[in-house]
Amino acid sequence: MSMGMGGGGMGGGFGRTLRQDARVADHRLVPGTIRRVVGYAKPYRVQIALFLGLVVLGALLVVATPLLLQRIIDDGVSTGDRRLVVVLASLVAVVAVLEAVLTLVQRWFSSRIGEGLIYDLRTDVFGHVQRQSVAFFTRTQTGSLVTRLNSDVIGAQQAFTSTLSGVVSNVISVVVVLATMLALSWEITVVALLVVPALLLPARRVGRRLAGLRREGMALNAELGNRMTERFNVAGALLVKIFGDPDREDREFAERAGRVRDIGVRTAMSNRVFFAALGAMASLATALVYGLGGILAIDGAVSIGTLVAFAGLLGRLYGPVTALSNVQIDVMTALVSFERVFEVLDLEPMVTDADDAVDLPDGPLDVELEHVSFRYPRPHEVSLLSLESPGGADAAGRGRTRAAATVGMDEAADAERAPMAGTADEEGDVLHDISLRVEPGHVLALVGPSGAGKTTLSALVARLYDATEGVVRLGGVDVRRARQASVHAAVGIVTQDAHMFHDTVRANLLYARPDATDEQIRDALVAAHVAHVVDRLPQGLDTVVGDRGHRLSGGEKQRIAIARLLLRSPRVVVLDEATAHLDSESEAAVQRALDEAMSGRTSLVIAHRLSTVRAADSIAVLEGGRVVEQGTHAELLARGGLYSELYRTQFADQDV
Repeated sequence: MSMGMGGGGMGGGFGRTLRQDARVADHRLVPGTIRRVVGYAKPYRVQIALFLGLVVLGALLVVATPLLLQRIIDDGVSTGDRRLVVVLASLVAVVAVLEAVLTLVQRWFSSRIGEGLIYDLRTDVFGHVQRQSVAFFTRTQTGSLVTRLNSDVIGAQQAFTSTLSGVVSNVISVVVVLATMLALSWEITVVALLVVPALLLPARRVGRRLAGLRREGMALNAELGNRMTERFNVAGALLVKIFGDPDREDREFAERAGRVRDIGVRTAMSNRVFFAALGAMASLATALVYGLGGILAIDGAVSIGTLVAFAGLLGRLYGPVTALSNVQIDVMTALVSFERVFEVLDLEPMVTDADDAVDLPDGPLDVELEHVSFRYPRPHEVSLLSLESPGGADAAGRGRTRAAATVGMDEAADAERAPMAGTADEEGDVLHDISLRVEPGHVLALVGPSGAGKTTLSALVARLYDATEGVVRLGGVDVRRARQASVHAAVGIVTQDAHMFHDTVRANLLYARPDATDEQIRDALVAAHVAHVVDRLPQGLDTVVGDRGHRLSGGEKQRIAIARLLLRSPRVVVLDEATAHLDSESEAAVQRALDEAMSGRTSLVIAHRLSTVRAADSIAVLEGGRVVEQGTHAELLARGGLYSELYRTQFADQDV
């Protein structure tokens, strides 16, 4: 009986500790972390108080059953009192039922508190991240950010559930059990405590070893997971199909999976050896108690019931003592999870609404840039080291191994985010003293060599970034004084690789205008010259487009993206190489849709088609972040400058 209780007690409390990282105990918390944690707990203070009250009551009950067993033997069995035996045995059953009920009620309170905290933290982090600037996402690794919303949030809520309840319960249990044992027999208690150092020393040593194995296992699993993620998305799968060797892929995956298997076996064996040793120590303690207690019972110093009670109390002592030996790790692990969540919440968005923000005026809008210069923000201004690679800010470099395993994913993510993103590591200005104006309803074409700053300039108009110097105006309003919602409603963007969610065509269109009717959706599809394409899809508007829209051709996806823009009905349109990388037939279809999108709207067009450039009301030629020429197609050709050179090298062979 004592062994069963002992194994359960030690496994439950200490098993969780073995899953923590022992080095976290040396971590220094950011000042104010605990105060902010208490702030999140304030809405649940009544529930937490009731929960802790139940935990205390449950801890006090740990000595009830051993003491009842003592009375059964000493007062009932020894004297032949059948009625007392039945009554006391019934009380043992009542205590067991009461403990079960307390466990269920504790679990209910724990779930209410824990899930409430998870909800609060997740919604706060999600809402805050949504308001970050584009620069934040160009540097942040998606997996690290998702971890904050999952693992770290769950780790934080454990501070109020398993960690808090475990500490309170274990402390009270140890105090109550020790007091009861001393009251029954101080001699046997001293002998029982002699085994404690033999429990604590291996617990701490093996705990550190298992923490190291766990870190290594996490790194290997992250590497394996990242490899699967890279190869199971559509772009990765296509690359593997085209250039990959299935046998080589199998061998490399098997090698990595084998390392995961081996570390899992080592962890499992170390764990089992440790718990086997704990079981042996518990058996040794039981033997000592029965040996000394048996002699004392023979001498009449203690009763047989007292001896049985001691055996029962042992199992309720060693588990909490072992768990408390690592309580600092448990508490700090929970607090560090909170700290990592707060780290994200404390990162202020670079683009925010001014206190006196206003809406853009109604009607057609002009676009004006006045002496605008811009440099991309430096990493520390927009991002966190710990979000640029898994565990990047953790002590002792835990994340370096995992970061190395995820370089490929980072590169893929950067490639996906490239449109409208720019490079956050630029040194110095990438735009210099630019002044431009586009009249309402007119078209300005931006041309220039790669890296001239065309996409960066268009991103400033959409207020994805704020100008470092100068002013960007829409309808005469400085965009920094305009509400972001107003700017985003007024400015629509189509990039060369329009993104689609893994959802239906209808859902992707409604994302731009959730209240749109079927008739309005149809009108947008017709205007974008893509209605006949949607009609041919298996489920029409309810067809799932696949990961990033890969079930559609490039031209089809672009036209649906244009339909999405038309459904939003912006007053300013930004087209960033929207027909690049398309075949001639698709390009022509997309161009017809773009012409519809630009009709009557103020437009900035980054284009490589001569027909688009020639039709523009004005052309701005950029080089090295500066406007070096501006005028109409004929005027710029006549000057014989950079535009003329670009015309000869890029446009001359186009069929117009």
